[in-house]
Amino acid sequence: MPAPEEAAQAVAHAPAAAPSGGLPQRPGVVLGIACAAQFICVLDTSVVNVALAPMQESLGLSPTGLQWVVSSYTLTFAGFLLLGGRVGDLFGRKRAFVGGLLVFALSSLAAGLAQEGWQVVVARFAQGLGGAVLVPTTLSLVTTGFLEPRARAKALSLLTAAAASGSALGGVIGGLLTGLLSWRWVFFVNVPLAAVLVVAAVWALPGRPPGHVRGRLDLPGSISVTAGTAALVGAVILGEERGWLAGSTLAALALAVASFAVFVVVERHAADPVVPLEVFRVRPVTVANGLSFLVSGAMPAMFFFLALYLQRVLGMNPLQAGLALIPGALGIALGARGASRWIARLGPRASFAAGTLLAAGSLLWLSGIDVQGRYAVDVLVPLTLAMVGFGAGGLPLTLTATSGLGPERAGLASGLLSTTRQVGSAVNFAVLVAIATAWAAGHGGSDTADGLTQGFGVGFLVAAGLLVVASALAVLLPGRRQLDQSG
Repeated sequence: MPAPEEAAQAVAHAPAAAPSGGLPQRPGVVLGIACAAQFICVLDTSVVNVALAPMQESLGLSPTGLQWVVSSYTLTFAGFLLLGGRVGDLFGRKRAFVGGLLVFALSSLAAGLAQEGWQVVVARFAQGLGGAVLVPTTLSLVTTGFLEPRARAKALSLLTAAAASGSALGGVIGGLLTGLLSWRWVFFVNVPLAAVLVVAAVWALPGRPPGHVRGRLDLPGSISVTAGTAALVGAVILGEERGWLAGSTLAALALAVASFAVFVVVERHAADPVVPLEVFRVRPVTVANGLSFLVSGAMPAMFFFLALYLQRVLGMNPLQAGLALIPGALGIALGARGASRWIARLGPRASFAAGTLLAAGSLLWLSGIDVQGRYAVDVLVPLTLAMVGFGAGGLPLTLTATSGLGPERAGLASGLLSTTRQVGSAVNFAVLVAIATAWAAGHGGSDTADGLTQGFGVGFLVAAGLLVVASALAVLLPGRRQLDQSG
């Protein structure tokens, strides 16, 4: 059996089939298409939140049904990311992109036309499946289309900014569409956007080059890893909703463990595995994914806490709160753009540590909020600085995680990183919210402004601690020269 170092070199430098898409003739257009697709996929994780109340009135949804309108998208989105990335590697990224976009658009149309609550939930499941193909495909389009390290870093910084902007602007766009039109337009808006992107993709995206070697989809491995990921995310959702010791939660956890065990056994013997286990011997890939898992929950938790603080403590309405969070989108765009320059000078190790420490310091600042807080000083400044830090810290992990496996496995690298981020976000977000809720209940009650504020403060403090730990572990990331060699 080869040593880990030899295995890593074999994976990173092995001669392989030609990439599943040629170099783009219009790289700027391809980058624009990728950013737009990334934006709408991430947007749909949060744009629906503001529309939940009118949706409940219109369709008669129960509180549990309302929860599943949100969770169904997250569940399939996270569960199918690895499979979605592998589909692009095997069958061509252009086909995967267009197919995923069509599924996303048609399911959005179905959700907007729904007359019953269960129809929205089913459509959201399908929407998540389309997103699970789109997101890793857009990432692999960029990593294979921009081969020079500095150009790739700049392109990925724009992709990172687009995704973060989708997350930050979800509440604002959802509030505008719901207030000016109806809740159905949070879904309908995807249809014309997707139509434009399909036409642009057919025109601009590169096809597979001559001599592309077809692979076979590892169905047993794909099914087991998808079931395991979906079960783990489902267990987190059920734990928040029904309790961590509830029978359904424990059953989902047991299914996740069993599915991952089956996955490992299957991948050891598969001729063309969906996730070759030797990729985990490539240290930069493993470290970057591990750090992504650790830090992914901090940003959504911050937005969650701040949205509630602005509305339930400072008295803003939903649209005002959404507008108050817009500077976060600007902050992460600035951080991601700056990171491409910092990485060129300092390398991913120092860039990740600096960005993560800035975010940690900003969350520490937010942990001091009180019931008499002032938006400009207590929210606006630390929110913007935190998002600059998240933008600066996220790009080094993306570059590291996608630079060590070669273009023929770009979809695998992208799907693995996207899965790590989604699962890490779901798990860490649930933990942070549980800690904040428990603290609020014991210090004034979760229905009082004082109790809520104290709970949010502790949540921010714990999130800051996680980021400090992650910054210390940055020493395991490669330096600038190592990244240039792997890129």
